[in-house]
Amino acid sequence: MTVSVDGRVSDEALEEYARLVLRVGSGFERGQDLALWVSVDHVPFVRAFARVAYQEGARSVETLYSDDQLLRAEVLYGADKFLGFTPPWLVAHVDDLDERRVALVNVFSPDFEATAGLPGARVTRAEKREFRRAVSRSTDSNMVAWTVVSYPTESWARRVLGEPDVLALWELIRAGVRLDEPDPVAAWQQQIERLRARREELDERGFDALRYRGPGTNLLVGLLPQSVWRGGESETAWGRRFVSNMPTEEVYTTPDCRRTEGTVRATRPVVLRTGRVVDGLELEFSAGRVANVRAASGEDEIRAQIEFDDGAAMLGEVALVDASSRVGQLDRTLFNLLFDENALSHLAFGSAYLTATTGLEGRTEDELQELGVNQSAMHTDFMVGGPEVEVDGIEAGGAAVPLLRDNVWQLS
Repeated sequence: MTVSVDGRVSDEALEEYARLVLRVGSGFERGQDLALWVSVDHVPFVRAFARVAYQEGARSVETLYSDDQLLRAEVLYGADKFLGFTPPWLVAHVDDLDERRVALVNVFSPDFEATAGLPGARVTRAEKREFRRAVSRSTDSNMVAWTVVSYPTESWARRVLGEPDVLALWELIRAGVRLDEPDPVAAWQQQIERLRARREELDERGFDALRYRGPGTNLLVGLLPQSVWRGGESETAWGRRFVSNMPTEEVYTTPDCRRTEGTVRATRPVVLRTGRVVDGLELEFSAGRVANVRAASGEDEIRAQIEFDDGAAMLGEVALVDASSRVGQLDRTLFNLLFDENALSHLAFGSAYLTATTGLEGRTEDELQELGVNQSAMHTDFMVGGPEVEVDGIEAGGAAVPLLRDNVWQLS
């Protein structure tokens, strides 16, 4: 297969990638509509998706384009009172995708130039809150089969490699999503099975809490009686299987947002969706809420995020990743949350996943919050894993069971 043509990823290589995403990630099936959420920088990949999807029997292929330069213009010149305005049609668009049961692919590549030099608090305020809430409602209820993938861009390559070498970045992506395997689909099935076995083992243990210890970290995160572990493959409300992240190396669950205590230090830079990078993040929790924030850079944006709404200052996700991770084995920060959160164990403040609980379906947002399932329009992941961080599962009686030592999984 020809990988590159004139310094860019070849159409043939992009079609192979699109085919893998459709067959493994999005749960696409013949006769279905395919929706793509993409950037204006992703046009070659969009066109590859269209060719493959129609060959695979799609009824329609439709796109929602974004451009981070529009965000830059809004932050620089928009009136304070209008920051974060969500056009009603964006929420209606999400509802329409749910009704039609589309296969949804969100292509994400951070644009570091678009937000360079902007005030972090205004960038956060420009988030389209109602759109974010609509997306969270849709994905958390699994009303669509959806997946998030990445595409190499010059901006992203420049941040990772120091030069706009999209072909070198493409090779890192290929390794992370198992396109370098002789049979990528079979390799993904093995990965799905490995994660399924791991989450079943954790569910059987029924831990009451997790404890993290390492440099700058001494944190206890309570779990819910209703917490269940997820990871790898998911299923829509109407029975279609899909993989929501490509790559995916994590098993994760929903914590009791009321029961986080202690301090935690991020073990890698935190890359926000806007391309902003936060270095040296440290958080202190008391009675479940962030009580103090420190960071070498980007502190103002983190503070703005945890003040975004009432639930933004509480945890919504805990995720475990060990040294077997294909992304982790690349041994570098890729400055893309989709990849970096699958390199190391991580936490997230903000919204929780109802799908990582059991027996709470049909509860209102207020009821879920009272039960410890955090509700927020924010969701920010930060890495807390690596060889120096020990993770224990804490049983109801207080006994500690090692889960990660030297970044190696300790259960059977």
